[in-house]
Amino acid sequence: MPRRTATMLASTLVLIALLCAGVFIKVPYSEMSPGPTVNTLGEVSGEPVLQISGHQTYPTTGHLNMTTVRVTGADYRMNLAEAVYGWLAHDSVVVPHETLYPDGQTEEQSTQENAEEFSQSQESAKVAALDQLGIPVTSRVIVSSVQKDSPAEALLHAGDVIKAVDGTAVKAPQDVAKLVTKHQPGQDVVFTVVPAKDAATAEKAGKEATATERITITTKRSGEGGRAIVGIQAGTDHTFPFTVDIKLADVGGPSAGLMFSLGLVDKLTPGDLTGGRFVAGTGTIDDTGKVGPIGGIAMKLVGARNAGARYFLTPADNCASAAADTPDGLTLIKVKTIDDAVKALEKVREGETAGLPSCSTG
Repeated sequence: MPRRTATMLASTLVLIALLCAGVFIKVPYSEMSPGPTVNTLGEVSGEPVLQISGHQTYPTTGHLNMTTVRVTGADYRMNLAEAVYGWLAHDSVVVPHETLYPDGQTEEQSTQENAEEFSQSQESAKVAALDQLGIPVTSRVIVSSVQKDSPAEALLHAGDVIKAVDGTAVKAPQDVAKLVTKHQPGQDVVFTVVPAKDAATAEKAGKEATATERITITTKRSGEGGRAIVGIQAGTDHTFPFTVDIKLADVGGPSAGLMFSLGLVDKLTPGDLTGGRFVAGTGTIDDTGKVGPIGGIAMKLVGARNAGARYFLTPADNCASAAADTPDGLTLIKVKTIDDAVKALEKVREGETAGLPSCSTG
């Protein structure tokens, strides 16, 4: 066999071997790519995303789009070729599998966690929007969940309203843990609660339940740090003065909170927040209107620009990453609170874009 032919054959065989290795060798990585964007002022499958009844609403124009990220499933294992392609591609990011699914989290566990975070983000978006408009919302601390085989099992129930612990009034969920951990493991703690059933009955009647029960629970030692615990998760329940529903399926996580709240503000006030402009954005939001950071900012920027957005509301803590790789034609707007976002949108509406708070890599 001529030397040149042998060399070409050997090279071809090596190339085939490399290609086969790329296809069959699995690597511990996952991929993130731009997901769909949804206009919170619009409709999905013929239904308004934001549905309000019992309060006057106003027509809106323009876009206030929430953004999403697609990720490979927990059970999917990338091969080497896919990982290399993802590393080279501009519109996707390859990250270690454990970044998306820590501690061996399954697909089902991830979906459940994202659904819970999405539900909580909707509640906080409603509270933040109404607070921004000066509309009062009634809040109360409740038992969100009770751990199986914990001291509180069968004594406290999800939905119970926690009025006090050891006679000290409870005003926020974190107060519960602070009061319980003042005890040593094995000591008794006394909860003053309104049973969930009584609270629900009173709410339907438009009243506040006043009859309380005192429940004594013996604490136990936690697995970490040896703190005293009773085995509950405290949370916040809100009573709104009118009905607000957010209808959006197949979306999870907390990062749409800011855009939901802005959509509600727009619908509940005369005029347009955006002046008809195409604005997208992201960011968690808490009951006080504080905007928090999110993951996958680079992919959300790409998705927003592909959808036609010209402005992007960016959580302050994500600004440096976003500014490092901003798609052409997209203006980043730095926001720390819902109030920052509303004021920035006023500038966008009036065309005063030179005064917008911007993001920088520094």
